[in-house]
Amino acid sequence: MINSHTFLKRWLPICGFFSISLGVDFIVTSAQQSIQEQIVGEWIINDDLSDNTDDQVEAAIEASGGDGGRGFFNRQEDFYRGGPPEHELYDRISYDDILTIEYSDPEFRFTYESNYIRVFHTDGRRRRTTANDFYEGGGLDWSEGNFEGNSLVVEARPRDGGYALETYTVIDRGNRLRIDMFIEPLSFGEPIELVRFFDRKD
Repeated sequence: MINSHTFLKRWLPICGFFSISLGVDFIVTSAQQSIQEQIVGEWIINDDLSDNTDDQVEAAIEASGGDGGRGFFNRQEDFYRGGPPEHELYDRISYDDILTIEYSDPEFRFTYESNYIRVFHTDGRRRRTTANDFYEGGGLDWSEGNFEGNSLVVEARPRDGGYALETYTVIDRGNRLRIDMFIEPLSFGEPIELVRFFDRKD
């Protein structure tokens, strides 16, 4: 008869092996997922990890010799949001706290707050993608995406004639989305650079 002590000595190493194997399998499976698969889902801002957009906008204004205008004691949230209509795409990518991402090769569909929809493609087509198909004064928002390693890189030409570059990377075993942004409205003398983090919605 095998006593309990002998049983544990025989089976614990085996159990440990299976636990390690399962853990490795999970990591390998996650690593093998493409950015197209990882990025799909609903995401909510992580304010603790993200740059403060107002701070970064003010830094860009002051770097170009301007006066930020907020003042030391004015900490109103989203202070710089809500400029001219042609700046809406900048506002959406840098201020909105909710992002839903869908993908059907070669098309991405990003839905922001207030059901604002942005559609773009990854097959090289140009100047045929819009944000809500809305334009003013002949201008038109458009974006195009491409994959670099395990990141999605999106170049945008908002309707003010400026430029934005966004790099999307899924981290923390698929539970967090990092977005590195380089935003250059036409009216700004210096670009706005910020990093935003989103957590996957359960």
